[in-house]
Amino acid sequence: MKFLALIAVAALSIALAFADNTSPAGLWKNIDDETGKPKALIRISDNNGVLSGQIEKLFREPNEEQNPKCDKCDGARKDQPILGMTILSNLKKDGDEYAGGEILDPSNGKVYKSKLHLTDGGKKLSVRGYIGVPMLGRTQTWVRQE
Repeated sequence: MKFLALIAVAALSIALAFADNTSPAGLWKNIDDETGKPKALIRISDNNGVLSGQIEKLFREPNEEQNPKCDKCDGARKDQPILGMTILSNLKKDGDEYAGGEILDPSNGKVYKSKLHLTDGGKKLSVRGYIGVPMLGRTQTWVRQE
């Protein structure tokens, strides 16, 4: 019986080692490119080849509003809770990256064009938001959580 348990643990370990790090789908911690501090956990989902990302958790200081609303957003997002909000949408695979989508910055309510690609063997995600052309933007590194 102990032998079977040992085999099961070994098989699970091997499966985890070969987990699918070739897709951005999963849970990511985004790191603020200006402060270097974690800002949120974002769950990226793949729906028939189209990626979207929703905020699952915010990392807020104790003196900050713990469930802030997107007061600077427009349209349907105006004054909606940031927690649970879809901030990444319509990204499709294009070679080694995902492009053609948009990303919302809830801190200023602006929506930018977006593209992303996996780095570090799928452990990190380079997420770029930009206006017009990719040169005119900024990049954040997100770290895979699961």
